Amino acid sequence: MEGGLKARGARSAARSASLALEQADALSCVPGPVLVAIDLSLQSSAALLWACRHAEKFGAQVIVLHVLYDPPEAPGKYNRRKGKNIVPMVDAASEMLAEFMAAARRQHPDIMPLSVAQELVVRGLPPSTIIEQATKCQASLIVVASRAEGLLPRLMHGSTAQQLVRLSSIPITVIKD
Repeated sequence: MEGGLKARGARSAARSASLALEQADALSCVPGPVLVAIDLSLQSSAALLWACRHAEKFGAQVIVLHVLYDPPEAPGKYNRRKGKNIVPMVDAASEMLAEFMAAARRQHPDIMPLSVAQELVVRGLPPSTIIEQATKCQASLIVVASRAEGLLPRLMHGSTAQQLVRLSSIPITVIKD
């Protein structure tokens, strides 16, 4: 009897997973770009590649967003390399995003959406800024990476991915590390 319950539970879980995939594919068919929010980490690389491969299946554009928490009322400066002048953080972030994207394009020249992806650096708080930008560009999907954070930061305010899942009306795919 117990084995039969386990088998039924497994079949039910498999049907639920299959249905979730079908629903995700149906949602993905909605016209609009795929917005992938990255923090320039290794986990972000995985999210970027997943977003580009997904966009390729549906002929969608990819928008790569890096959100910089650098309040305009107290902008930060960044000395990125020795011998280089100190630059505003938004300029440094734009340069770092360009380098991140160039490396990804060199590693994966066969992925067309990656080669033509739009790059965007925006100041703000990540969860709300990601949702604002996704709404502004009429994204059909938001893709983010989830990375391991300490227990205290998650308890205090939750991860960006958790906040997006709670707040966004746009479908979200979270790529786990």
